[in-house]
Amino acid sequence: MHRDLELVRVGRRYGIRGPWVLRGVDLTITPGSLTRVEGANGTGKSTLLRLVAGIDTPTEGRITGRPRTAYVPERFPSALPFTPVGYLTHLGTVHGLSRRTAAARAADWLERFGAGAYAATPMAHLSKGTSQKVAVAQALLADPELLVLDEAWTGLDAEARAELERAVAERTAAGGAVVFVDHDPRRLAGVPDATHQVVDGTLRPRTGQVAAPVGPHTVVIVQGPAGGRLPADATRTAASAEEPAPGTYRLTVPVSHSDVVLRALLTARPPWHVVTVSAPDVPPDEKDRP
Repeated sequence: MHRDLELVRVGRRYGIRGPWVLRGVDLTITPGSLTRVEGANGTGKSTLLRLVAGIDTPTEGRITGRPRTAYVPERFPSALPFTPVGYLTHLGTVHGLSRRTAAARAADWLERFGAGAYAATPMAHLSKGTSQKVAVAQALLADPELLVLDEAWTGLDAEARAELERAVAERTAAGGAVVFVDHDPRRLAGVPDATHQVVDGTLRPRTGQVAAPVGPHTVVIVQGPAGGRLPADATRTAASAEEPAPGTYRLTVPVSHSDVVLRALLTARPPWHVVTVSAPDVPPDEKDRP
């Protein structure tokens, strides 16, 4: 994603005389950012995400800087005349991938989300959870510059939810932007760069955001080359970074993002030395999280 996506005084209503669902919305999505959208049911969150994704066009206002976008809707039409691998391969070719590359990526994403065993099952026969895994895989298939997730975690099992959080970290670390809605306030808690609320048909930055890390985190102690600076992917992905001694950093990292941070440190040139990685600090109320 090379430039900002901007919504300027955007409004949306359905029908010439229909009520305004959203009006006067200003929002800037920057490369590498993670944005959370909150709001009560029926306030227009899904409408906003459809505008951000380019599925809907604004009734008034303008949207500029359109990046290559992928979208996971709240309701995925699973009863399609394909198998998961056939559907994903077809979409990959639509996105410009060769058929061979598309098929390989389709198989890889299905395996990552634990749906590899259903690659050849007709989609109409899949469970709701497996259908949701296909929905998420289709959005990640071609490395989108902007990923828009509307309740994408709903219906996924615990391992797939964690995998999607890792995929979000990978997208933002690679410079892509992610905008998401999720009913669970603990989802990616402490990670988003910005949180906005849809209230009375408009968008407001959420006030009183807590700066301290929230949710399960791990602590990584690293030492770098003399005069070295932490890799951008590591600093952007970590919740916080402290330098208790010259060249030594203490990174507090969301558990879902730790793989991305460690990869950035170890593949830097020259690589950073990872001194310790603590066990995840999981708050008591999250240990029994469904």
